[in-house]
Amino acid sequence: MIIQRFFIFVSLWLAVLPAYAKPDGPPKQTVDVSQIPNATPQMEPLSRYGNAPQYTVLGQRYQVMLDANNYKERGLASWYGTKFHQQSTSSGEPYDMFAMTAAHKTLPLPSYIRVTHLANGRSIIVKVNDRGPFHDDRILDLSYVAAKKLGITEHGTGLVDIEVLDPSQFQVEATTTYAQLSSRVYLQVGAFRQPLNAERLANYLKQHSQLPVVLAIDVQTNQQPLYHVKIGPFTSNTLMQQATTQLQLLGVADAFPVILSQQL
Repeated sequence: MIIQRFFIFVSLWLAVLPAYAKPDGPPKQTVDVSQIPNATPQMEPLSRYGNAPQYTVLGQRYQVMLDANNYKERGLASWYGTKFHQQSTSSGEPYDMFAMTAAHKTLPLPSYIRVTHLANGRSIIVKVNDRGPFHDDRILDLSYVAAKKLGITEHGTGLVDIEVLDPSQFQVEATTTYAQLSSRVYLQVGAFRQPLNAERLANYLKQHSQLPVVLAIDVQTNQQPLYHVKIGPFTSNTLMQQATTQLQLLGVADAFPVILSQQL
């Protein structure tokens, strides 16, 4: 127990070292993030480390969630890179800035979340295996490659939506896409706060392809609605893979399958 508490303390201490102690930044080499796939949600036991019911950093006490099912949050995301590369995360895993991971203050470790950058509609899936960021105005710290895939690295931060994924449901969806698909399966290619941006993407896809483009509105309680651009529906995995290839040729590399509760 003493060793475990010491490990948690050291991991959190490393996470909150002052930014001026050591400069952070991107790797020296160029990274083609289009070749790095999303994290794949898996059923895993909670980490032995980083899941204390509560902990205190910089005088602020944080309560770790016991159940994060259906959890959603909106706020600023930042990223961390070379400064922490290969150092231990709060879960005990070494931080890898080239892996699709993230840090969150209170989600159980590990958790899998979908992150959507509201400025451009890009979405990714990452594994939460660390604690942070310990700034009042930020909700998530992304690995370097995760932030680069979202288009956040240049500005340092970006407004995002996060949604906790249920690995058991995700595995059902993944299995379904390789068999006969229901008529409720779509590819999501973008999510925007401004309807004009969604319409621009939809019009671009319509002008340069024969893909079945659909515009949809996701109205969230007490939050600004999101305007989604989707392709579909699909009844076979072959058709969906063909559409994915067409989207990549058109410069849309982050499309992912979604199964809707009802037909659009």
